Amino acid sequence: MTKDLDLITIGRSSVDLYGTQVGGRLEDMRSFQKYIGGSPTNMAAGTARLGLRSALLTKVGDEHMGRFIREELAREGVDTTGVLTDPERLTALVLLGIRDEERFPLIFYRQNCADMALSEEDVDEGFIERARAVVATGTHLSNPQTEAAVTKALRLARQHGARTALDIDYRPNLWGLAGHDAGEERFIASGAVTEKLQNHLRHFDLIVGTEEEFHIAGGTTDTLAALRAVRAVSTATLVCKRGASGAVAFEGDIPGSLDDGQTGPGFPIEVFNVLGAGDGFMSGLLKGWLDDADWPTSLQYANACGALAVSRHGCTPAYPSLEELRFFLKRGIVRPDLRNDAELEQIHWSTNRKGDWSTMRVFAFDHRIQLEELDGATPAKIGAFKELCLDACARVANGRPGYGLLCDSRLGRTALHRAAEHDLWIGRPVEWPGSRPLTLEPELGPDLGGLAEWPAGHVVKCLCFYHPDDDAKIREDQEERVLRLFHAARRNRLEFLLEIIPSKVGPVDDHTSATIIRRFYEIGVYPDWWKLEPMRTEAGWAAACRAIAENDAHTRGIVVLGLAAGEDALSEAFHIAAGFDLVKGFAVGRTIFGDAAKSWMRGEIDDAAAVAQMTDTYARLCDMWDAARTKMTEAAQ
Repeated sequence: MTKDLDLITIGRSSVDLYGTQVGGRLEDMRSFQKYIGGSPTNMAAGTARLGLRSALLTKVGDEHMGRFIREELAREGVDTTGVLTDPERLTALVLLGIRDEERFPLIFYRQNCADMALSEEDVDEGFIERARAVVATGTHLSNPQTEAAVTKALRLARQHGARTALDIDYRPNLWGLAGHDAGEERFIASGAVTEKLQNHLRHFDLIVGTEEEFHIAGGTTDTLAALRAVRAVSTATLVCKRGASGAVAFEGDIPGSLDDGQTGPGFPIEVFNVLGAGDGFMSGLLKGWLDDADWPTSLQYANACGALAVSRHGCTPAYPSLEELRFFLKRGIVRPDLRNDAELEQIHWSTNRKGDWSTMRVFAFDHRIQLEELDGATPAKIGAFKELCLDACARVANGRPGYGLLCDSRLGRTALHRAAEHDLWIGRPVEWPGSRPLTLEPELGPDLGGLAEWPAGHVVKCLCFYHPDDDAKIREDQEERVLRLFHAARRNRLEFLLEIIPSKVGPVDDHTSATIIRRFYEIGVYPDWWKLEPMRTEAGWAAACRAIAENDAHTRGIVVLGLAAGEDALSEAFHIAAGFDLVKGFAVGRTIFGDAAKSWMRGEIDDAAAVAQMTDTYARLCDMWDAARTKMTEAAQ
């Protein structure tokens, strides 16, 4: 059978609720960020980010949190074939906080949880046969049922020529040795746990742990003696993590000093959060190990991934992409508090975004003033009409990828909420319509705190009437607002789309948009998306694309706006824009809904007719874009 997976991790899978406030007790946390968690789950995602073909064998509940784990893993590129659903049990939950560099209060909610119901029957031989390696963690050896599942997976791995690895991952609390309030306890001596671990150590080719974890595996708090005790029952390569001192690997006999093993360079950085650092370390180590790198190189990967992990909030969200890891290793440390390294954080954000939006066919009905000015329009009728726009958008998309919408929450709230029922790209405007200098919608609040209420996946869209010839006061005001908004979007883990329309406020040429683009990058604004007015020349598009590529190699791309142009004019614009790879599609509104809105507001057509009319127009524009892209692609071949 083809080995189409590099590794399968097996064991814990939970939802981590991470306290947002730092430096206080868990009792004092006011809000939480939601992430996937559990060492095997973190490692599956961490290795996928590094380019390995990863899978996870675990169980989750048949509820919202179980679906969240499965969907997040899929977004990370993890094979979820082995993420099984338990209809009787709830998904495990962990509450965590960051007190300081050394203390991290956490509470495990794992009583009769889904992942601890994993059994031998859940371990499918065909699934295990697909992998080059199987990676287990110590927690699932703490219960007879899960222990049997792990043992079977390891036996099948050996039988089918796969490597095996163990992350000791010792949590006394999860072995029943500490109370519920002692989740952060790292070491409690236990002869029973040592015996259990030593019964399994012979099954592994690689064993990884901290000094304290080797203490429990070896049955002594003398680290060298513990390593020798493990070596007495296992021929595995032993990798001992030593915190700020890096890590050391032993392939044969244990020498007289930890410093005599094989090492990789460490990284002197500021520790912000130690939670999940070991899983980041393990992800980097597995990348090197499965690429057959030497141990110094594998340890360098591991140490770097661990350093990046301890520098950020959360576990999986902190782990690097392969491109980020390479950048970090090549450039080195610019400042020890890595989370405040703007260049590094931009690469982290932009290379870990999820979702394939290489084609964008966006129906924009986020208009407010244009609808409010129509005869017969009222806020209630506008809201109802936007639901019809959504129906037309969903009808054309029909569940297929590459479709989306722009809708506001002030007049289109119901449509915006209903959009969650469909697998669509969703953007939301934040600018007060027509404002110059830029003013933001009141719902955001003076501190932009309203963004915290947005669902994950919604894109912050801001239209700015900006021109290179603006006077200094307007330019400074608009740049300051856009910059604040950009940082607020990042803080809330929301993508940012910047729309610029210079033609409404001054003369434009082939270099106007490019000049504006460069200026926003210069002040530190890195939009995930650009929305640009249709340019009439290839030179104009080439200049804009060049300005973006020079500053951001990982931008999502550009969508073309419509400015109420007719279909013939848009067809011409599409055929020029489609020749540039950075242009991913369009975001057009009034061309699609304009005539239908006028007639519907006056009562001249009913709901069905309005939806049918918009559906036909939207579908034609989609076909128009697809044809333009296909023509340009074929011409380039």
